Amino acid sequence: MENTDVRPFRIDVPQEALDDLRRRIASTRWPSGELVDDRSQGVQLATMQELGRYWTTDYDWRKVEAKLNALSQFQTKIDGLDTHFIHVRSKHEDALPLIMTHGWPGSVVELLETVGPLTDPTAHGGRAEDAFHLVLPSVPGYGFSAEPTELGWYAGRVAQAWPELMRRLGYTRYVAQGGDVGAAITDAMGRQAAQGLIGIHTNLFVPALGGTMPTDTEQERAAVEQISIFRATGFGYFLEQATRPQTIGYALLDSPVALAAWMLDHDTDSYLKISDAFVHKHPSGNLTRDHVLDNVTLYWLTGTGASAARSYWESGQAQAKAAGQAPPPMALPFGFTTFPGEIWRTPRSWVEKAYPNVVYFNEADRGGHFAAWEEPQLFSEELRAAFRSLR
Repeated sequence: MENTDVRPFRIDVPQEALDDLRRRIASTRWPSGELVDDRSQGVQLATMQELGRYWTTDYDWRKVEAKLNALSQFQTKIDGLDTHFIHVRSKHEDALPLIMTHGWPGSVVELLETVGPLTDPTAHGGRAEDAFHLVLPSVPGYGFSAEPTELGWYAGRVAQAWPELMRRLGYTRYVAQGGDVGAAITDAMGRQAAQGLIGIHTNLFVPALGGTMPTDTEQERAAVEQISIFRATGFGYFLEQATRPQTIGYALLDSPVALAAWMLDHDTDSYLKISDAFVHKHPSGNLTRDHVLDNVTLYWLTGTGASAARSYWESGQAQAKAAGQAPPPMALPFGFTTFPGEIWRTPRSWVEKAYPNVVYFNEADRGGHFAAWEEPQLFSEELRAAFRSLR
């Protein structure tokens, strides 16, 4: 019988692991520079060499380790896997419980700067009645959650684990949010009508990933064009992880520079911002050099490059099996925010056609794919507004 205890968790990375990381970066065999003056051949040499220099000389993992350990962290076994999560209760007892799920190439690190604004809104320009009790789980195969050792851990299965986590924490009424992979998990939670879940919010439009979208309006045509450009020029990581995650996994587990380059090569907006932070020392919001390396270093130290990549393969397999079948309907209240730097700007018309009960929609004026990371205050304000009607 599965042990369902919720156990305190603390991070204590051995110094030898950090020394080994620096040695590996220092011994990198660098390729020659790209033959173009943009990112069309991939992550640029100047970006990676400056990242490697900063990683070995200026970066300090112990700072984020202390930051994580200052929060209440736990593990609990769900469906056979030890699941890591952060749980921060608001000082406002009537706060609304919220489970928020990260994506790839992210982790709980990308959500850390939202903890204060969401759990203690009065200290960040908000109202006490907008407070959340916050649960930040690590997706299986990511970070400090265990790596699946059997097939079947696609987004829909994770979506079954999260309600069990909330039940163990004593929450019988809660909301959920997700971006990227976390958006797929959150969408699945809504479609499965998880017990206790009263509404969801996402900032990546999941239906566009697996279907043909309408092109009746100028906004819709512009969004389809953005998706087409992404599929033509920026889809390499997605295709490799969805079809051959084991192949790329060897580089991700053996070379920290390969891991960092793979994680930076996600979407154009995020890449340009991160590159600017390293090369020109001009961070965009909280996409600072240290915060970016906090996330990459977490992947390296936990050895989760390959297992995280496999989550794309799992979802691809599940999608192939469900080909031709309409997804289960989702009648829960739904909120959506589109950020200007996202891979595509989702029109409101798409959201309303896909979700019958849209209670919130907003086009933000700044932020990109990693909106919670880049603009944590703005992102937190979006969630307060999205879930206000459900309190």
